[in-house]
Amino acid sequence: MREINMDLRVIRTKNSIRNALVELIEEKGFETITVKDITTKAKINRGTFYAHYQDKFDLMTKCQEEIMQGMSDIAKQNIPDVIAELGTDSPLNKPFTVFVSIFEYLNVNSEFMKAALGPKGDLSFQTKIKGFMLKTLFENNQNSLIKEENLLVPGHFLISYIASAHIGVIQQWLDSERKESPQEMARILSTITVNGPFFAAGLKK
Repeated sequence: MREINMDLRVIRTKNSIRNALVELIEEKGFETITVKDITTKAKINRGTFYAHYQDKFDLMTKCQEEIMQGMSDIAKQNIPDVIAELGTDSPLNKPFTVFVSIFEYLNVNSEFMKAALGPKGDLSFQTKIKGFMLKTLFENNQNSLIKEENLLVPGHFLISYIASAHIGVIQQWLDSERKESPQEMARILSTITVNGPFFAAGLKK
């Protein structure tokens, strides 16, 4: 029981630190934040902070890694089914399901995502997400969604296009206060991704 209480205390402390980080990014920007700002906002002492993180950069990195690990878990669970469905003539329902799961996850973590991806956040986060998508889509194993030998354009241009487009859609959703549900966002992104922007614009049937 004592170990459970200790684990819960650590979880609460980390959540307080993360919430403080998000609030401070919105208030003054990540570059100007200090550890003292974070500990004051989170109502903890510096020793407690340093028991979990080396500095504010380590905190930001660990928060980002946690987000990307969550998205990676969702992708790994769904990509084999997407690959199987792409090999049939049936309607593409699975990409929609994948996007629903992703947007539900982003919805839960929306405050951090909006702060980290915003103009006051970490400018390197988008680059990290692009690297994550490259690894997820092109990993050299049987579960990779995109095969190098099937590409019609150079892979680095394709992944840059896909990643930038997806990040742009996510940012627009976050900045507009998530008026659309995860299900509606999944439908929007599926339409653009699976059928292409010309189709989504009504220029191609």
